[in-house]
Amino acid sequence: MSEDSVSAARNQPASNPFEGVNFAELELSLYRPRTLFNIILSGVVTCMTFLALIPLFAVLWMLIWRGGQKLSVSLFTQLPPAPLEQGGGFGNAVIGTLIMVGLAALISVPLGIFTGVFLAEAKDSKLAGAVRFAAKVLTGFPSILAGVFAYGAVVLATGGFSAVAGAIALSILMVPTIILTSESAVAMVPARMKEASIGMGATGAQTVWMVLLPTAMPGILTGIMLAIARAAGETAPLLFSNYWLASGGRVNLMQPTASLAVLIYNFSGMPFANQVELAWAAALVLVLIVLVFNLIGQSFSRPQVNQ
Repeated sequence: MSEDSVSAARNQPASNPFEGVNFAELELSLYRPRTLFNIILSGVVTCMTFLALIPLFAVLWMLIWRGGQKLSVSLFTQLPPAPLEQGGGFGNAVIGTLIMVGLAALISVPLGIFTGVFLAEAKDSKLAGAVRFAAKVLTGFPSILAGVFAYGAVVLATGGFSAVAGAIALSILMVPTIILTSESAVAMVPARMKEASIGMGATGAQTVWMVLLPTAMPGILTGIMLAIARAAGETAPLLFSNYWLASGGRVNLMQPTASLAVLIYNFSGMPFANQVELAWAAALVLVLIVLVFNLIGQSFSRPQVNQ
């Protein structure tokens, strides 16, 4: 191409990319059926969203109004009162809930994470398919059946109710959530990262431990927090007692243990005003605990979304 043709091409005005476009047709108009239909459906969805939020905020307001009036330091340092007795608290239920959920996490978190890694790495095997199917079935497992299993496997074997029995029942409900979220998080790790690790001479175990798990950890932690939040609010798998886990400065995990969910269930049906007020306060505390775990899970999921 000669210099004259190049200079002529440069001097030629650029074509208009919007040439032939009728901007009037792109304007929104209620006379257009598609535009009118879109606006109507957007309004319907917005109204339905606000209607769905009304019960949620109504329950939260009632919990804050009824439960907040009873909140005090003594609630976390005293035992539940007897009928017709004033005052009291549910400190043992708070400690029992935290300990049982903590023990359940110790059982379910390692099992769930390593099972999720196996499902992600061996996704085409028949064993992985069977385990995945079982995990999905367990997500809808009735919580009362988890309590029955813990009763038959632990309570009858040890001769009494205990925090360990409650933790095992809760771990059954936590495991499938952790398994499925861990599998999804590990499967989202780019294949090039695993290939680069293997190309540098790392073994399969080293690749999982140093590449897959650190990269997928935000998603895994999100699943763990959601599972813990669910377990903290379960009532059916647990049994109720009015004793502290710690006596004489020693913690005994093999004695009957209180929990907030069961305390709320029992006290809310009593004909005594003091117990009903304690149930409202305990419900508010339990909602706050679950809310904290959910917020932590959301904070862990943000880095994964931004990637």
